[in-house]
Amino acid sequence: MKVPFLDLKAQYNTIREEIHTAIQEVLESSAFAGGPFVAKFEEQFAAFCGAKYAVGVGNGTDALWLVMLAQGIGPGDEVVTVPNTFIATAEAISICGAKPVFVDVDAGTYTMDPARLKQAITSRTKAIIPVHLFGQTADMDPILEIARQHGLLVIEDACQAHGAQYKGRMAGSIGVAGCFSFYPGKNLGAYGEAGAVVTNDAELAGKIKILREHGQPKKYIHTVIGWNARMDGIQGAILSVKLKYLSAANDARRSNARLYNELLAGERLVVLPVEASYAKHVYHLYVIQTNKREELIQLLGAKGIACGIHYPVPLHLQEAYSSLKLSKGAFLVAEGSVQQFISLPMFPELTHEQIAYVCKELRAAVKNLDH
Repeated sequence: MKVPFLDLKAQYNTIREEIHTAIQEVLESSAFAGGPFVAKFEEQFAAFCGAKYAVGVGNGTDALWLVMLAQGIGPGDEVVTVPNTFIATAEAISICGAKPVFVDVDAGTYTMDPARLKQAITSRTKAIIPVHLFGQTADMDPILEIARQHGLLVIEDACQAHGAQYKGRMAGSIGVAGCFSFYPGKNLGAYGEAGAVVTNDAELAGKIKILREHGQPKKYIHTVIGWNARMDGIQGAILSVKLKYLSAANDARRSNARLYNELLAGERLVVLPVEASYAKHVYHLYVIQTNKREELIQLLGAKGIACGIHYPVPLHLQEAYSSLKLSKGAFLVAEGSVQQFISLPMFPELTHEQIAYVCKELRAAVKNLDH
């Protein structure tokens, strides 16, 4: 049996006619850059997130960057985030001219550890960006309280957390803004690049709408220096179709995760993911830990099972951030976990038979390595 890590065609095949109809409507209206199809999706996604506004942009990196730009974050400022995330989180900080400051993560959830947050805050800190990693929110209440005490913004990196919840509140609706990526492999994925900012702040939403359009509130009138960060009309139309199925798809992911947990329970060389008591995890990724990573990936690959690694080198040890002069050992939890992560196959259409096969072969591989 072959089990892919991700199967984008599986969902497409179930909604093919709706997708084709949506694309045809865009073609016939010629509303390709921004326009009514993006506006429709923005309204729908804001409602889904329990927020007042959503602003469609080119990708998740744009979303992070434009929020900080709109909030005046720039040279001389610091923004606190975590080192075990995709580089876009820190990249957006750097492109603003600010400095990323890292804080270690919780050993169970791999998200920002609020207990370590205060020590990272300085007089130059302007914002905190917790990352809702792998589909689970960070512990937001203590992060928000620390931010309140220091007068800081909290910007959610929700690029992996479409539909995740924190104490019943939707990811992206908790801080001043939530930033989403609709990269094709995400829980809500476009057929290309797209992203969005979600917020309850009308002024912030208005600023981002201007910034994404070359700084123009109306055509050829430029009030600030902005960027070309529009969402394409075709992506907006596709996302409107796919959004209807997101809750059911997330439920399927959660069901898949429960089956993985059941079938891998007690496997002593494998640490299973933890769903925090405050969270509703949507399992963008199902990530285990093991100190036999390379061997397991090789053995599973030989059985037709594709796995992934997210993310093998923490940001403070990347050459791109060598100027920060942070060495190995600076963030022990993040560094230790990324050396042991394996992402197992996870997508809504994954069958119980496929999951059972993955778990059977993983147990057999572990037994072989344990001798």
